[in-house]
Amino acid sequence: MTELGIGIGWRPEIAEAVEGLAGVDWVEVVAENICADHLPDSLTRLRRRGVTVVPHGVSLGLGGADRPDPGRLAALGEKAVALGAPLVTEHIAFVRAGGALTASPALEAGHLLPVPRTRDALDVLCENVRIAQDALPVPLALENIAALIAWPGEEMSEGRFLAELVERTGVRLLIDVANLHTNHVNRGEDPARALAELPVEAIAYVHVAGGVERDGVWHDTHAHPVPRPVLDVLADLASRVAPPGVLLERDDDFPPAEELAEELTVIRATVSGAASARRDAGAGAGTSAGAGKRPAERALLIGAGARVSGGPMPGPVPEAVAPAPVPVRDEGARQRLGLAQASLLSALVAGTPVPEGFDSRRLGVQSRALAAKRAGVVAKVAPELPDILGREFRPAFLAYARSRPMSGGYRRDALDFAEHLLIAGRPEDPVAHRRLTRWWQDRSGHRPPGPAARLVRAARHALVRR
Repeated sequence: MTELGIGIGWRPEIAEAVEGLAGVDWVEVVAENICADHLPDSLTRLRRRGVTVVPHGVSLGLGGADRPDPGRLAALGEKAVALGAPLVTEHIAFVRAGGALTASPALEAGHLLPVPRTRDALDVLCENVRIAQDALPVPLALENIAALIAWPGEEMSEGRFLAELVERTGVRLLIDVANLHTNHVNRGEDPARALAELPVEAIAYVHVAGGVERDGVWHDTHAHPVPRPVLDVLADLASRVAPPGVLLERDDDFPPAEELAEELTVIRATVSGAASARRDAGAGAGTSAGAGKRPAERALLIGAGARVSGGPMPGPVPEAVAPAPVPVRDEGARQRLGLAQASLLSALVAGTPVPEGFDSRRLGVQSRALAAKRAGVVAKVAPELPDILGREFRPAFLAYARSRPMSGGYRRDALDFAEHLLIAGRPEDPVAHRRLTRWWQDRSGHRPPGPAARLVRAARHALVRR
């Protein structure tokens, strides 16, 4: 297992600060934000200094009903090679649904959504993970996600779900302790139970991040300081095993470099303190930290070290062998999962009825959060739009998002939003209208849509909402 140390998420907004921070052993970069053949200068300089860079993907959707897209896998692998990364990471989540598998419109969430902890979903996830492992040139680690909503009829706890995933695929884990705290507040799940059930020796590294609680709901914002409860979960994890790496995530409302440095100091002290306690406890008991595990758990951990992409992961027992590939036991599992995920995503982004068994209030919170995230990301990828529209941008985009699901990436979403406004004769200010028209023409290569195109688009949106 690669020893990474203490790191921070590299973002363009804090690139200079990250380069100047003392004691940063490694950084993580969002894979979709870089090009393999044109790396940011800051990352190149960090690599020359010997700082490890790990690409962190957000768009594979390995928890989705469809098999992984070969193009996305190839692109992720190319970035790992370009960065000289020891591994790549992704999420246990679905990010899109619909399409050919369900004979329904293809929908994009623009966000990581939870996978139901059922046998069907686990079978599909395991096969998708093995496909990804075989395609990637380096080992893969998967992250547990934060969730506002829970699936009805779940069959496993988070810890057991992760443990079986590791046992069946040998994949490594990226444990986000902030996400464990989020699921504690939002879904009543005990972080200590999750840590006790999962194979901690399979952990590749750990994420730490901040969030905020509003009206009893914890929002995993990555835009606030790391709170004490998240540090407590980190300490619990580090008391059980020495994590190979710990990384601070920050994605918005970036503080001064001094505050980032202080957060890294607190994280380092938390891990160090828990390690000292673990060593003292081990010395007092005369055993290793993992010796107290039940035989079945130890066997699971042996299997966890056996099969990974890009070569074997060091395991505790030399004779460990790779788990044999196991196809989805029931091919109908993909379609059942696909229909369930399409129904949920359609309710979240297209205003269709809430599927049976879900908390409608929580789905409303999640739906508004998805729309707000879309607005924020579109404002970043197309900063001309808030400049042209001013204060009208955000309310106009949120109104658009309520009935116009995202079917492509965020850049496509920005173009579709601009087209939507132009079709409606907005903005009313003639200067702003001309500016928006020119912006849309320059990027779409088309003239503003005429009456026929308007009818086609209206029919398409009506079909999506059914």
